[in-house]
Parts: sequence; structure tokens; C-alpha cells
Amino acid sequence: MGFELNVANRASQAALLPVILIATSINEARSNPVITINYHDTALLEGDNAVIQFKAGDKSVNGTIPAIQELRAQFPYLSGKDVKGEDEWISKLDSFDTLDFKALDPVLQNLDTHLLLRSFVSGYSLSTPDIAIWGALRGNRVVSAALKKGTLVNLGRWYKFLEDLCPWATVAVETLTAVAKEKKAAKSKAGASYDIALKNTENGVVTRFPPEPSGYLHIGHAKAALLNDYFAHEKYNGTLLLRFDDTNPSNEKQEFQDAIVEDLALMGIQPNRVSYTSDYFDELYDYCITMIKTGKAYADDTDKETMAKQRWDGIPSQRREMAAEESLARFEEMKKGTPEGLRWCIRAKISADDKNKAMRDPVIYRCNPAPHHRTGTKWVIYPTYDFACPVVDSMEGVTHALRTIEYRDRNPQYQWMLDALSLRTVQVWDFARMNFIRTLLSKRKLTKLVESGVVWGWDDPRFPTIRGIRRRGMTIPALREFILKQGPSKNITLFDWATIWATNKKYIDPVAPRHTAIEKADMVPTTVTGAPAPYTEKRAKHAKNAAVGEKTVAFSSSIILEQFDVKSFKQDEEITLMNWGNAIVRKITTEGDKVTNLELELHLAGDVKKTEKKVTWLSTEAQTLVLVDLVDFDHLLKKDSLDEDDILEDVLNFDTEFRVSAMADGNISEVQVGDIIQFDRKGFYRVDRAPAPGVPAVFFNIPTGKQK
Repeated sequence: MGFELNVANRASQAALLPVILIATSINEARSNPVITINYHDTALLEGDNAVIQFKAGDKSVNGTIPAIQELRAQFPYLSGKDVKGEDEWISKLDSFDTLDFKALDPVLQNLDTHLLLRSFVSGYSLSTPDIAIWGALRGNRVVSAALKKGTLVNLGRWYKFLEDLCPWATVAVETLTAVAKEKKAAKSKAGASYDIALKNTENGVVTRFPPEPSGYLHIGHAKAALLNDYFAHEKYNGTLLLRFDDTNPSNEKQEFQDAIVEDLALMGIQPNRVSYTSDYFDELYDYCITMIKTGKAYADDTDKETMAKQRWDGIPSQRREMAAEESLARFEEMKKGTPEGLRWCIRAKISADDKNKAMRDPVIYRCNPAPHHRTGTKWVIYPTYDFACPVVDSMEGVTHALRTIEYRDRNPQYQWMLDALSLRTVQVWDFARMNFIRTLLSKRKLTKLVESGVVWGWDDPRFPTIRGIRRRGMTIPALREFILKQGPSKNITLFDWATIWATNKKYIDPVAPRHTAIEKADMVPTTVTGAPAPYTEKRAKHAKNAAVGEKTVAFSSSIILEQFDVKSFKQDEEITLMNWGNAIVRKITTEGDKVTNLELELHLAGDVKKTEKKVTWLSTEAQTLVLVDLVDFDHLLKKDSLDEDDILEDVLNFDTEFRVSAMADGNISEVQVGDIIQFDRKGFYRVDRAPAPGVPAVFFNIPTGKQK
């Protein structure tokens, strides 16, 4: 008989999760899942407005409670000794599905009182009501808010206990959430979100990505690059240009330029052509002369501070009406790099008091005697981005300039430059930049952190650079998926990093080998009586993916456990040694508040489903343990977002690295830098330094989107 659970992922999670988790618990108890869980749109389900449908062969039932009842009928062991009591709790599930706190509060208070002296809702072990009610609460955002207040002490304790006892439940929740988001994003991507009314696409599409080689690409740049690539190569059969905006030799390096090319290639972005603004310095110089001659630009020696104040207040420069011949003479001095020339700049003559301050006579050329990494000392004058970008876009045949919304005020300026020089127009489209909480995306501020030694470098795992997040464990497919799902929307959103790391988990969870690590601090040497002589077995590295390969697991009477786990043990309690079997606690030796030794009696006949505590362990015999450092990180900023008057040093978090020494199983000796694994009960990690004689291997914790 086949079993199938159909889920309408548009429905409330409080209605869906009780059944999904019960079905998942059944699958978890077997080596091969017996219930297929399908996620659908509501319209795809049979029956009247069905949100849950369970099929057992030819039989089909709809609804949360009927589905649970049918599951218990098909799998009788789901019901404990107190069937009547369990039925009563299951019948109350609908009361947990409301978002009205006034209606929900007495229900939660009643459950909190019920759990005062209980570890489980019904009976003395995990049962169907526990799983179902936990799922209903987990799916209700109002409950989450209530639990955070900490007033429901007993309920909060039980909730956390269930979460730790059933790690597969959290995975099922994340799967449901991810599927819902994926369907919503897929629909958005296939529909209106990418239909942004670009004009004249039938005549060909040429987009461009114009980074300045003054730093490494960060996640904000990645969005601009991927969207320009998407419109050029996927939405339309067009052309993508990569043009380095190398007009500021003081900040630019060949190192940054090479890194940008490498990072784009890693993201699967292959421009049709690579160029440089410096390729057009001669033409840009000539265009500037044209603008001066036609009275659309003038030379100015106003000092920087005064000029900024005048532009802000709408006051024209005293040089604004300078004759073209005199401005040309000043421009020639600038070109020669004379002391007199270095005092001057060239400004576009647009407006002194336009409401849009970007139109108030912006600087279009300035002096900089620093050597250029491509042109050397040929030039000491350079065009500004505001001047060079529209001109070179037009010259290179760009049809559509897609750029972040921060440039919106400069769009009229962009068009003015083209009109002033009678150049071909370019359609501009603004999209929202990606902002993340507690994250710096200012290249100037990131450079400051690198140069001051606050971080290790541009590839620091706390940095939002492509290299930084990859070093932390982000995969390129996850990065591409997340960014492309945001689309070219103009809506400004402050993202939580949890959203992108949750996407990443979908890619690493199915393929990451499973290993074991025990923290060294106060680890507990343990004797296992009844264990055979030391031996090893071949086991799958991933229980659900044989293609990941095999590992060697060592067994012996001498093992180590973690202090945190052992301190919770009680005399004669039965516990589970994960991936081995059950054991009974026979002797606990303590010194102060620490356990110094432990004696267990192996009890492989015990039922692993009935134990409350399932712990990781390592044999100290039949394998050579590997010393590792497990490193986790916090955000570099203390605030979710910075205000204009914030001083960077005041909001920096200087306590962001957390390093724990541990011993890992012998298989870890084979890992390489860049490998991604999972340490059981600890999380996913990326290898930053492979094992070597005399030094510990270093593993960086990879966030998964789940709050700690």
C-alpha cells in the first residue's frame, strides 16, 4: 500500500505542520521513507478547499485532524497507552491556529499549567500530541512572540525540549518554508517581476556592469552583475559588457581588477567583452573640450569645502561665467599637471540651484598626479564617473543601463550629459540595492576595516564580499538563486542574513558528509562495559545520500563524551550513543560541578526511540583523532542599520570571533580546504585549513538561517 501526504503550502503553517511532522516522524523511524510528502498549490488538491490530504492506498482523507487520525489508524504504534487522553489533545489542535491573541492566550495558559510537572503532553514519552501541538505552535507567529516574552515558563521549557529532542522537526519546518518561498519567487520571476518595460528590446539589448577596481566585489555588486547578466543572456539574446571604471588611480589596483574578473567567473557571469574607461581617455578629453567651447562647462578653483557648501545652498561659483578661452587655458594647465593646474577642476554648467542637487554643476574632470595602474603617468587629469559613465555607455553601444536606485537623483544628470554632447540616448532602469542587517556595504568603510586590521582581509568570513561569504561557506548556486529571486524590483528591503543562509542550506544539506567532533574543554573519558574489543565499520557518510561515500567508524570500550551532555545524565538512565545504540548510565564520577569520569553499560537491545538523550561520542581506540578548531562569527556591527551621524568605531562589534578546540573522528584527516561537512549536533562547517602535523584543522561554522 502506498502512502501520500499532499500539502497546500499556501495554507497556514499552524494547520499544516502537525500532520507534516507526524508523517516525518514515521519516515525518520525507517531506513526508507514510507510516506511521500508533496507540496502543492491549493487548487491542485482534491476535495472542498482541502489544505491537507492524506492518501492510504485508495482511501483519502482531508483536513488536519482527520489526517492525523488516519495516520494513527495506519500506524498503530503512534498511539500510546493513554489513547483517550491523546485523542482529547488532538481534538484541540484547531484552537492553536488562530492569530487572535485574546483567543489564543487562555489556550496557551492552559497548556502551560498542564506542563507544570510534565515533560510530555500525554504519558511519559514522546507521543503524537507532543509532535502535533509543537507543530501547531511552531507554525503560529503569534505564539512565537508570546514565547519570547518568557512568561509561559513551562510551555517554553517543553517547547525547547521538543525542539532538541526532534531535530528532524526543524528541518521539516524549514523545508515547508523554503518550498513556499521558492514557489512564490518562481512565480514572481516568471511573471511581472522581470517584465520591467525595457524599451526597444526588439532592436537588441546591450547591458553593462561597470565596477571600480578599488576593492573586492561584495554581495551588492553581485546583484548588479547578475541582473545585468540575466537581462543580457537569459531574458534577451543580448550582450553583456564588463567595463572597469578606472578613473581614480589613488584607490585602484590591478589586484582588485583581477579579483573582480575571477569572482564574476565563479558566479557564472561571462561578459561578451571587457573594456576600461581608460580606453577612452583621449575621447573623453576631447568631449570635455567640446563642452567648454560650447559654454556647457567651465573651470573652477573653488576649494572643496566651499564648493560643497555652495552646491548645498544653491549658490553659483564665482567662476561660473568664466570665458571659454580662459577655461580652456586652465584645462590645459590641469593636463600638464602644473602647480597652478592642480588647483583647478572642470564643472558641467547645468544649474546652480536646481531642486535636484545632483544637477548643481557637478565636477566632470579633476586632477590626480598618482600613477594609473594601466596608463601610468600619461594622464594627471581624469573624468569623474558622472561624466564618463553616460558618455562611454553611449560610445560602447549600451542600450539599457541597469543600476541601483542610489543613482536615481543622478539620472537627469546622466541624460543631460548625453544631450549636451548630442550622443545616442540610453535607457536607465533603477533597481533596489540589497541591504543586509548589521552589514557594511560601503567600499570606503570596508577598506578602512581592512587597513586598520579589524578584519583579516577582503576575504574575511565576516565580510559581505563574494570571497568573504564563500569562505564562510556560501555556495555559488545558492547565491545566484537568492539574488535572482529578488529580481529588479525598486522596493528597498533590509534583508536578514538568515534568509540567504537558509537558501544555502538547501544546497549543502543533501551532500555534506556527516562527522563527529567532541569539544576538548572538560570532555569526559568514558568506559563502556559490554563493548567488544576495538573494531571499525564502514558507514555511509550521509544516511540519505549513498553517493557521498563511506567513512570508517571506530568502536571500543574507551570513548569520550562532552561535559555538557554528561552533566545532564542521571544514575541508571538509559541514553543513546548516536550511530551505535543504547547504553545505561552506571557510574558518574564528579569533582566539584564537573563530571570527570563516566561508566556506561552497553544495551544494544534498547529502543532508541524511547530515550530522551541522544549524544555524540568518539572512540579513543581503533582510530587517530584529529585536533580541530571550530570557529563561529558574529556580525561586525552592533546595529541593524547605520544612521548618517553614526561613528563607525562606536557601532563596531570587536568581539566577533568564537573559537572552540575539539577532537574529531579520524576521517577528518582526509578533508581539503573548501570542503563542506556537518558535525553531528553542531552544524555545517567549511574547511578553512586542512589538517597538518602539529597544527589543528580549522573549520568555519556555516549559518543555516536558524536562530541560535
